[in-house]
Amino acid sequence: MAHALGTPRAAAILRNSDLDADAVRQARIDLAACFRMAARLGLHEGICNHLSAMVPGRDDLFLVNPYGWAFAEVTASRLLVCDFHGNVVAGEGEPEATAFYIHGRLHMKNPRARAAFHTHMPNATALSMLEGPPLVWAGQTALKFYGRTVVDEDYNGLALDEAEGDRIAASMGDADIVFMKNHGVMVVGPTIAEAWDDLYYLERACEVQRLALATNRPLKPVPAELAQRTYDQMRAGDSESARLHLESVKRILAREEPDYLD
Repeated sequence: MAHALGTPRAAAILRNSDLDADAVRQARIDLAACFRMAARLGLHEGICNHLSAMVPGRDDLFLVNPYGWAFAEVTASRLLVCDFHGNVVAGEGEPEATAFYIHGRLHMKNPRARAAFHTHMPNATALSMLEGPPLVWAGQTALKFYGRTVVDEDYNGLALDEAEGDRIAASMGDADIVFMKNHGVMVVGPTIAEAWDDLYYLERACEVQRLALATNRPLKPVPAELAQRTYDQMRAGDSESARLHLESVKRILAREEPDYLD
């Protein structure tokens, strides 16, 4: 299912680069932690899904996983630094083709998306396969995403060119979460921690909705006014909660999978 990017481009040479800065090293660690915990929680799919983040201090370079490596194998140093033209400017290997065409175009077209996580995680993907709105505002966890989602109804096969990458980027608009019908989900955020937090809780919200639907009893949606008020309460502390969530992930991994730091 995954595809190599194709003929490798000439490696770009960065002179006087700050790619070894502490902030970049920290971004590598944070993103690698997300890969490892996503693997533990079953949010991955073989070698096909991708998490990316803009390089701190740069608007033209992003970190992404290399083609051929599972989420559970990702380490901080194994992540690639790529530009928007497909050049790998740091790291060994190349990005998977759809990773480049989706993430490169999304980061370029949507500068607010400093982190972009695309997965086929099972519960969110299951809801993306159904007719109608994927999320019903019937569970408290779902209300974290109230007013923040959009649905891309136009599945168009694999994203193997810039045109499809641009189409997916445009479908996002001002939303933070895109349910890609017949495909999966894309979650974007201003930080790696916030993208991780949303990815995790999105799957949890979709899981409990799927379990509720399996009873064949009607869902009880939260009234719109209360849904909005609850969302506002949640968002007031969301960025700090997300930071602490990722810190907890890194503590767990430091004890149990310390090689993610390599």
